[in-house]
Amino acid sequence: MQKGHIGVTTEDIFPIIKKYLYSDHEIFLRELVSNAVDATQKLKTLASVGEFKGEMGEAPVRVILDEEKKTITISDRGVGMTAEEIDKYINQVAFSGANEFLEKYKKDANAIIGHFGLGFYSSFMVSEKVEIITKSFRDGAQAVKWSCDGSPEYTLEEVEKADRGTDIILHIDKDNEQYATKAEISNLLKKYCRFLPVEVIFGKETEWKDGKEEETDKDNVINETKPLWTRTPSELQDEDYTKFYRGLYPMADEPLFNIHLNVDYPFNLTGVLYFPKLKNNVEVQKNKIQLYCNQVYVTDSVEGIVPEFLTLLHGVIDSPDIPLNVSRSYLQSDGNVKKISSHITKKVADRLEEIFKKDRENFEAKWDDLKIFIEYGMLTEEKFYDRAKKFTLLKNTDGKFFTFDEYAGIIKDNQTDKDGQLVYLYATDVEGQFSFIEAAKNKGYDVLVLDGQLDSHFVNHLESKFEKSRFVRVDSDIADKLIPKDESAELKLSEAQKQDLTTIFSSQVPNVDKANFIVSFEALDETATPVMITQQEFMRRMKEMSQLGGGPMSFYGEMPDSYNLVVNGNHPLVTRIIEEEEKEVGEKVASIRHKIEGLEGKRSELEKAKEGKKDEEIPQADKDELEDINKKLVELNGKKDAELSTFASSNKLVSQLIDLALLSNNMLKGEALTKFVKRSIDLI
Repeated sequence: MQKGHIGVTTEDIFPIIKKYLYSDHEIFLRELVSNAVDATQKLKTLASVGEFKGEMGEAPVRVILDEEKKTITISDRGVGMTAEEIDKYINQVAFSGANEFLEKYKKDANAIIGHFGLGFYSSFMVSEKVEIITKSFRDGAQAVKWSCDGSPEYTLEEVEKADRGTDIILHIDKDNEQYATKAEISNLLKKYCRFLPVEVIFGKETEWKDGKEEETDKDNVINETKPLWTRTPSELQDEDYTKFYRGLYPMADEPLFNIHLNVDYPFNLTGVLYFPKLKNNVEVQKNKIQLYCNQVYVTDSVEGIVPEFLTLLHGVIDSPDIPLNVSRSYLQSDGNVKKISSHITKKVADRLEEIFKKDRENFEAKWDDLKIFIEYGMLTEEKFYDRAKKFTLLKNTDGKFFTFDEYAGIIKDNQTDKDGQLVYLYATDVEGQFSFIEAAKNKGYDVLVLDGQLDSHFVNHLESKFEKSRFVRVDSDIADKLIPKDESAELKLSEAQKQDLTTIFSSQVPNVDKANFIVSFEALDETATPVMITQQEFMRRMKEMSQLGGGPMSFYGEMPDSYNLVVNGNHPLVTRIIEEEEKEVGEKVASIRHKIEGLEGKRSELEKAKEGKKDEEIPQADKDELEDINKKLVELNGKKDAELSTFASSNKLVSQLIDLALLSNNMLKGEALTKFVKRSIDLI
């Protein structure tokens, strides 16, 4: 028996493996099984070039659990090792510079495994002792056993072993006994090893018999050695892609499309990506792409490795050019990874354009599911926007689809305002904004449907891209002013009537949570709606964006909603309210207004006399008189408003018109809605 010291110049290596890799310690099984697969494939390669002339025979990798002894054995029939190779590959781990390795990687938990031959040493994360029993494939080779208890000391001795290959036996320590269970090993093998290119066997298959699960004689092969992405598209059918998707995501809906990636220059990349049905929810859908290196699972957390919008895709990417065991920060800065990321973006855009051109009808049918994905890409990736603008669709309220260029051509004549800007009208809720959509259509306008999760951001983005264009929500103003033209109608109301109506209507608006109403007047046709509610485009859009994105715009989200209560001053019902007001309180209001006008005239004279004078130059009598006038004006205006409010509260028509406007905006609820229903019955 030979005893020795592992070839590192410090005794810190095992504590570092234990401590710094703790968060990642489950990958020990991936590392050891992957090494066994490599050893098997090396022997196949040697056989193909004539360096190994023996029989390959069955050469699966076996994972064997002894739950009583708490041992896990990873066994292969690959190339095996001689005593000299054990010394070189196991003992002299850091012969190229252990101290440099320790200094470089001890702060980065994910970067250690895979460097300087440390894949094997991941076994010490979970083991109190590790043994290697190995026999080289070379003729006349002597089998040897290597043993180490997690210190730099090891033993190496000759043993008997009937067949070539390597058995690695892990004696699981007390802190990690959860790994010495059938369920946990099955989970880890399924997670990390389900697509390895050599059969991996764990126990026997089971079946239900007489109400209980019993083992059969058939080996339980846990992996698919030739997964879909390693095969050529010409040998695959649509059903093959669907079946593979179901295997990856058993609970998911059927995917929309797929892209089969097969690149060998300027880097190697294979994979299959699927467009899932996103159900209008970005966050829930991420981390569905599985990243592999030579069929060995690396991660499903690919943000920063691929462009953010591609994290919405599902599927598999496999590339030997992606380092297997490095930190996320390393992956994000790796040149090959960036090239791969850029290439996938191009492939996705090309595939979508191909589907659009070949079968536009099918593309349109799936647009509502594709839309959030494409918009996300256009918002976050400039290169994707440049490609996607050819096939991105706009849908109108009639359910028709248009490309950007097609739609601009259709609305150009009728929806260009007096300043030469093309106005895109849109709705976010076809049912809730129905009356506004109808009013716009009655003027010959077309209205888009932009009701997606990202559309408030997307509208801003398109405005920055389209020349001389703007987007206006259909309920942001009256139909006559959505697209300002040169012509304008004359308002029939006097200033005094506008003032009175402002008080009458504002006094009867019910309390709506976090909402302010500003009364305004428009000169509309007599057949138009008498009262309507609109919301200013800019503020509403800022609030919507703040709800989705937060950040600098978050303060908009805290502000109350501001609405315009637009009164059609030319409508007969508004004229009727003025007539009833004049009949019931006209004299009182006129008398108060006359006094107000007199006082305002006197105040104007006093204010004019103050101009150009310092405070001490103004007579105290003038100051006192001005103060007295202001107090009287406040009092008189209060009396006038009280008279008008009393009139308004007893006038069912005022409340009815306000409530009809609120109702058309889905803003009439609770007690206010009940009162509206009762009042409607009374009026009928």
